[in-house]
Amino acid sequence: MLSSVPTRRRTRALTALLAAALLPASACAVANSDGAGDAGAADGSTLRIVLAQEPPTLEPCESSLTSTGVVVRSNISEPLIERDPTTGELDPLLATGWRQTSPTTWTFDIRSGVRFHSGAPFTAEDAAFSIDRAVNSDLACNVDGYVFEDEKLGVEATSPTSLTVTTVEPDPILPLRLSFVEIVPRGTSTEAKVREPVGTGPYAIAGWQTGVSITLHRNENYWGEQPAFPVVRYVWRSESSVRAAMIAKGEADLSTGLDPEDATEENSIAYPNNETTALRLDGTQAPLDDIRVRKAIGLVIDRQAIARTLFDGLGEPAAQLVPDGVVGYNPALQAQAPDHEAARALIEQARADGVPLDREITLVARNDQFPRVAETAEALQYQLAQLGLNVRILMTDTAAHLQYQLRPFPENVGPVALLIMHGNQAGDAAFTTSQYLVSDGPQSTFGTPELDARIDDAERLSGQARQDAFAAVLADQNETVAQYAYLAHMRGLLGIGDSVEYEPNPATGDELRLAAVRPAKGQGR
Repeated sequence: MLSSVPTRRRTRALTALLAAALLPASACAVANSDGAGDAGAADGSTLRIVLAQEPPTLEPCESSLTSTGVVVRSNISEPLIERDPTTGELDPLLATGWRQTSPTTWTFDIRSGVRFHSGAPFTAEDAAFSIDRAVNSDLACNVDGYVFEDEKLGVEATSPTSLTVTTVEPDPILPLRLSFVEIVPRGTSTEAKVREPVGTGPYAIAGWQTGVSITLHRNENYWGEQPAFPVVRYVWRSESSVRAAMIAKGEADLSTGLDPEDATEENSIAYPNNETTALRLDGTQAPLDDIRVRKAIGLVIDRQAIARTLFDGLGEPAAQLVPDGVVGYNPALQAQAPDHEAARALIEQARADGVPLDREITLVARNDQFPRVAETAEALQYQLAQLGLNVRILMTDTAAHLQYQLRPFPENVGPVALLIMHGNQAGDAAFTTSQYLVSDGPQSTFGTPELDARIDDAERLSGQARQDAFAAVLADQNETVAQYAYLAHMRGLLGIGDSVEYEPNPATGDELRLAAVRPAKGQGR
């Protein structure tokens, strides 16, 4: 069921800026702000949220994209199963129970008495239709590739309240994967993605004024607990300083993604956001095709200094691509202080063997990827230069960065160290390894047959055996492949006003569940 988080407390003061000289604070004037308010703002009936960007769509099958999911997931539409972002446990939602009835078949009990916003009843046929549409169709839904790795499913509604899902190979985490499939009614287009969907959630779309705002109205016929706010209104402002000022002026109640320089104890809460920053080293191009060079880069990076100064303490130095709380996290892998002596020894060995260490390496980063990304790139450039490596920085926009991030990669660009930020939303290392570690992964530049085989074996396991196998995979990556030089497990900053109470969790940046937001005491609705 939808969880109801009762309160939020500002329990963590932000670290004072230690690198203010690197990046001047943004101005706090609220430019072109309509106040995120409407007629209901004065009496507190409207929850006002300011986002960093306008969602490109509210299509439910694209809800694994942050800009869409933060509005849609478990608000407008709902999945059969919902993952608790704090404990990782799977909770019943539109399905009341599930069980594995054969090695390749799962059966789901469908909740009765649920209706879509249109008034149509929800049945197992709608669940089967939604899974088929998101996973088996030609819509090219993000959830298809990211969650299901383009594998096809067999789905059948055996009764109005019973659904079977069949996989080609045994899949011990199919219920977790299905938690990413949002349910839509039969009749939803299978030829094109929808912009304004109909769902079963606690809120329905009341209006979308392109470029201005999105308004949701409470679903008064919702099957579950009614949320506190009758109306929710989203606006968007690209500048963090503007979003922070709207919180300070009482023009917004919640704001996603504040920058550290705009955050204060009074206007924000820090929270772990599942994101990990790292350098992806292209092991197909010299000198990065030599594992000694890749390991030397990992040894020379001063993660503690970067996290302390550039990330304002909002990052925990990392030694793997997944944070604690994800199945497969390896507690034995801990970030170490720089070891310049060991790094230089590896570089000298490579030099003696004729590795072309003077070849220019391009460090590619994306503008606004995270706060102070340009300064982080410069710090990495300086630290790699201490090894005698020739590094130039290329700052890109989102579109250009995606060309380097996803296959097919650009050709004839030489060795690339790509600054990435990976968020494992699902809580299982398989969603990381299938993308970033296997040899032909969409975001992996290379790998080894041995590591691929270990990943394949781990994916077939469940329980403690799965945890242990993926932990071993992450250790093996560091020892035998070293495609990544890790920076930090990140923390986000949620802007929050005095008018509401909300406790952020690791999923807040991806799916801000409106039912968990409550009016502050004394602010009754």
